[in-house]
Amino acid sequence: MKFFLDDFRLFFDNSSLKIILNECLKSSEAAFQVKNGNIPKWTKAIDITNALPKGKVVLNSPYIQIHNNDINSSELIDALEKLLPWRKGPFMFNQLKLDSEWQCDLKWQRIKKHIKPLKNKTVLDVGAGNGYFTLRMAMDGAKKALGIEPFLLFNYQFRAIKSMINSPLNALLLPIRLEEMPKIQLFDTVFSMGVLYHQRDHIAHLMQLKEMMAPGAELVLETLIVEGPKGYSLIPDGRYAQMRNVHCLPSIGTLETWLIDMKFKNINVVDICKTTPEEQRRTPWIGDNAVSLEDFLDPSDSSLTKEGYPAPTRAIVVCKN
Repeated sequence: MKFFLDDFRLFFDNSSLKIILNECLKSSEAAFQVKNGNIPKWTKAIDITNALPKGKVVLNSPYIQIHNNDINSSELIDALEKLLPWRKGPFMFNQLKLDSEWQCDLKWQRIKKHIKPLKNKTVLDVGAGNGYFTLRMAMDGAKKALGIEPFLLFNYQFRAIKSMINSPLNALLLPIRLEEMPKIQLFDTVFSMGVLYHQRDHIAHLMQLKEMMAPGAELVLETLIVEGPKGYSLIPDGRYAQMRNVHCLPSIGTLETWLIDMKFKNINVVDICKTTPEEQRRTPWIGDNAVSLEDFLDPSDSSLTKEGYPAPTRAIVVCKN
């Protein structure tokens, strides 16, 4: 926790975000104090990575790579394996490749060419996972890149990665939900990627995003969609692609209507693509007997999920406050 607190204050000090420091700290401390039988194992992993020599972070596409030839590979592997499964990435440590389930660089390349440059921007990454994208935002020049992710394991993964960097990036991950964030219009760019379809109330989510955005700020929304006319949404009966918590998949027309109703402007659908095994797949870094996209699809028809719904297709929408 000391490492987190030191990093926390360094991130918020002398920043426009200092106004939300106390509330964010209170929510984060409460999240870290929950009972979870894995916390001793995850804490041990952080102790190991924090004791390793620090290295320089670079982009070696698709990897976020940390260079330090003095790192003990066996100790590092021991630490990283305590933090399985690694869903987002990939990362690289010297020549050791951590190939995560998701090849996130592919999504980032689809997004980056359609958004305003992040240089000197204050950025919020909602549902950030282990912070791979948050780190990419900082590496692309964001003044402050703040990720929020309530799942504790992902926060420990982020801490492990960042503890090995010798010159910490202006990136931070907090274990809190969007609804716990102080509603102050602070951020120049807000990202919500892979979050909307998990919300029981999609309008409330869009409203909460809007409440965080400075006047004229940009929203980058990435979500699952389905084909259909304006007004149509797929509401799965039970699971979708083996996921329990998928509540609503809109058509593009429906999604645009939601954004118009929330008074977003300049709404542009900049990308639509099917999720492929190149982007989401099984790797050794998601653990034994783990499943991924190929296990979620109908084995006789890859255009359908196992439940008979259309296979995952994702849209990226960029709009302004």
